[in-house]
Amino acid sequence: MTHAAYRRAQLESLVEAQGATRAAPPLLLPADPYFDLAGEEFGRRLLLTSGASSAEYCLRPDFTLPIVADYIANGAGEPAAFSYLGPIFRQREGVPAEFDQAGLELVAQPNGDVALDQVLTFARAALDLYGVRPHIRLGGVGLFEALLAQADMPAPWRPRIRHRFGHTEAMARLLSRLEAAPDAPRAEQPTREALIGEITENMVAAGLSLSEGRTPTEIADRYLEQQALDAAHVPPATLALLRDYLAISGPVLQALTRLEALAARHRLMLGAPIRTIRRHLDNLGEAHVSFDASFSPRLDYYTGIVFEMRGPGGAVLVSGGQYDRLLERLGATAPIAASGCAVWVDRLEAELAQ
Repeated sequence: MTHAAYRRAQLESLVEAQGATRAAPPLLLPADPYFDLAGEEFGRRLLLTSGASSAEYCLRPDFTLPIVADYIANGAGEPAAFSYLGPIFRQREGVPAEFDQAGLELVAQPNGDVALDQVLTFARAALDLYGVRPHIRLGGVGLFEALLAQADMPAPWRPRIRHRFGHTEAMARLLSRLEAAPDAPRAEQPTREALIGEITENMVAAGLSLSEGRTPTEIADRYLEQQALDAAHVPPATLALLRDYLAISGPVLQALTRLEALAARHRLMLGAPIRTIRRHLDNLGEAHVSFDASFSPRLDYYTGIVFEMRGPGGAVLVSGGQYDRLLERLGATAPIAASGCAVWVDRLEAELAQ
């Protein structure tokens, strides 16, 4: 048995040892949930095909979504644990589109903190099998949401800022736009009825259909909504707070101390989510751990602590965290806590070969 085959067998044993149901979702899955949850950017990496009814399907691009969807379909509510090791399919530049992932998903567990600790322990154990001492980057989605809830800003801006969390360039553009907004001249706005009439006349003159695509009313309402947002100024002090918060990054204990000082200066109650992050550090062993206040997967169903583990060369070998909102997004009628991670087996094997 080769060294790589031996490590793969050990990984298989680790997956089986989690006391979880071994999940094997179908290879062909409906594509719409991936577009709805992950957006067009992720959708471009799907391997797509059409069924006889013209419905779009994709080769399985991950395990988490079909595992959770099946859990809901079979009656959500009871604690459940799922492990997996098998192929997924994504278009990737310069490398095969088919590759293996291993992982662990813990759903509706009685203690969410204990569940996350089990996920972190599993992730570290997988890397230990391959002799990798990772750099671990932590992020706090719940921490950022707690800051947003307390920050002084018009309510409509909170979800829009949250939507850009984890997208560094988009967040920077939005903050710059908000900083410039108070000085921008604002013309008197027409009434809704007048605006609909003007849009209708322009569409007719251009030979555009009034019923296909967006209607004049929809266009007018979207324009007025945007104008109202532009008029709802975010105070400069709040924008400075957001920039200061998002700039905090570094060794985890130093970063958390800076966060506590920031919270104290602005009289923000962030103690609970910061203490939660500190509690989980014991399960990360002696790895190099950093905290990045701007870090989050670009998926809004993540809710608490998120993480990624990188190898010496910088490749992400494991990623995951708490994703309590995913089950509600997929149809659960009540909040259900969930934690999980995915191990990129091909990258681990590449680390082993070096």
